[in-house]
Amino acid sequence: MTLDANALKQAAAQAAIDYIEPWLKPDAVIGVGTGSTADLFIDLLCAKRDRFKAAVASSERTAKRLRDGLVRVLELNEVTSMPVYVDGADEINPQGEMIKGGGGALTREKIVASVSERFVCIVDASKQVEVLGRFPLPIEVIPMAQEAVLRKCRLLGGEPAVREGFVTDNGNIIVDISGLSIHNAVGLETEINQWPGVVTNGLFALEKADVALVAGQGGVTLVEH
Repeated sequence: MTLDANALKQAAAQAAIDYIEPWLKPDAVIGVGTGSTADLFIDLLCAKRDRFKAAVASSERTAKRLRDGLVRVLELNEVTSMPVYVDGADEINPQGEMIKGGGGALTREKIVASVSERFVCIVDASKQVEVLGRFPLPIEVIPMAQEAVLRKCRLLGGEPAVREGFVTDNGNIIVDISGLSIHNAVGLETEINQWPGVVTNGLFALEKADVALVAGQGGVTLVEH
């Protein structure tokens, strides 16, 4: 039987719950990402809410889903460390470098991930690529810098577009760049982050995934980076 995309996401979410089992302790704070696969992970995590202290959410949407599941949600400023952060990705390459931000939460995702001791990426096999860039690269931009950033995106050889009708949790816009073929993810992440007006971009290469749990038709594969 061929599993559909939702079934694969569910398998990845269940594998993540199984993987983080050793960290579900009474004093533990778990970092939780944003997106459709992360939503499925949240639902499973809520069922284990008595096993750990609290969670830190990477978006308002995730915080609401956790609270609806009766999980205590802490602000990141209340937390000194987290053993693990679990989140999805829009693309991931063999080195564990990712494009994230299809849901627009890239900045908070990057901040929360930076505090965690281990980043666990949960994806279905369709998100695996050899070269990043098939999925448009999101950039969170302060609104007054919109046109300046669009011009710089075009100089990269990309085709930028402002995400219509979308405002981030931080009150900013998202510019999505299509048409890139990213062979040096660390270099491009560093370069874009230096542009005035850019909050951050959706390349997670400077701090990539430590572990990827990849759900395919033959089961879930654990890939360490």
